[in-house]
Amino acid sequence: MTTRTKAETEAAPERTNVWRMFDRIAPRYDLLNHLLSLNRDKSWRKRMGKYLPDGDSLSLLDLATGTGDQMLSLHATGKIGYGVGLDMAGEMMAIGRKKITSRDLSEQLAMVRGDATATPFSDRTFHAITITFGIRNLVDLKAGLVEMYRVLKPGGRALILEFSLPKNRLFKRVYLFYFRHILPRLGAIISGDRQAYRYLNQTVETFPYGEEFCNLMRSAGFSEVNAHPLTFGIATIYRGDRP
Repeated sequence: MTTRTKAETEAAPERTNVWRMFDRIAPRYDLLNHLLSLNRDKSWRKRMGKYLPDGDSLSLLDLATGTGDQMLSLHATGKIGYGVGLDMAGEMMAIGRKKITSRDLSEQLAMVRGDATATPFSDRTFHAITITFGIRNLVDLKAGLVEMYRVLKPGGRALILEFSLPKNRLFKRVYLFYFRHILPRLGAIISGDRQAYRYLNQTVETFPYGEEFCNLMRSAGFSEVNAHPLTFGIATIYRGDRP
């Protein structure tokens, strides 16, 4: 059972129209992701590919796709036949579309603007659905999980990569000091937007993680739900299948 401190259970920050904030930091978003995670974000995204469902020519929906790094990483596994990234942040996706074009992947990958809690896709459309560092930004988390379940094919899989909090008390204290005091300052200097990186700290600390999040996935209908902690637990891949 996950034990949460008082700071971790305080009211979560407002998420309505948070995509506007991501559009503001879009030009420096990738650089900051790599810098502030000490480049671990690349290996975490690559690790997601190991949990894709069996089969080739899989159809993929990447929610909160941002600049497209997760979708591109999964396509590089050779298992994705067609992928679509969905996000509300148009400036972020503009960068992602340039990446897709530069790799000559416009026939295999696409991006559309939309809300992850109410996607424009039919029931049972995709073999795999992913969301990387985006699930905690949804205005309605439960609605987002139900929507993911709805558009998955039977036997399909949801993979969610999100920040979490380490179990080791000493490491957790060091990690939280970095998140609360160092990361917002570095983010502000490089992006010019201190609010965005203060928001990151607040959402990570107030978001359910570990078994608490697994239970939310089960409540949405997913089976075979489990959590795979990464790098001492500072990030976690959650997996859930649609029966």
